[in-house]
Amino acid sequence: MKEKKLKSLIDIAIDREVEAYDFYRGLSDKVEDPNIKDTLAFLAGEERKHREFLMGYRDGRYESDSLRLADVVDYKIAEYLEEPDITKGMDSSDVYLVAAHRELQSHHFYRALADLHPDGEAKTMLLRIANEEMKHKERVEYLYSNTAFPQTAGG
Repeated sequence: MKEKKLKSLIDIAIDREVEAYDFYRGLSDKVEDPNIKDTLAFLAGEERKHREFLMGYRDGRYESDSLRLADVVDYKIAEYLEEPDITKGMDSSDVYLVAAHRELQSHHFYRALADLHPDGEAKTMLLRIANEEMKHKERVEYLYSNTAFPQTAGG
């Protein structure tokens, strides 16, 4: 029963990663800038890697600690700025802010699932995936801050 419950949980997480992949691919269709398209392709690829990891974990090819925890800088930009609407031709800072919100939501999703489990393999795996989502949030918030507030010649 426990294994069936874990498999069901992993299947939910796999579906979530597929949705995230599709989200970034769709968002890419809304922008013209090739650099932003590259960033969104990178994020979509990361979500695909998460899906592949989860499938491998479900099938016994990986252990729950196969993802390593990393220190993450949380700029908390998504927490303080409203998520912009997704529109055709949106500017780069808005694209990165939308992505930051998406990654924050994914982090909350995995943390909430982890909080439903006692200490053990499932909780460890979910917390590590939540950490991966925070690494993505850190990247896109960094990109947001550099595009929304570019460095000027005066400092």
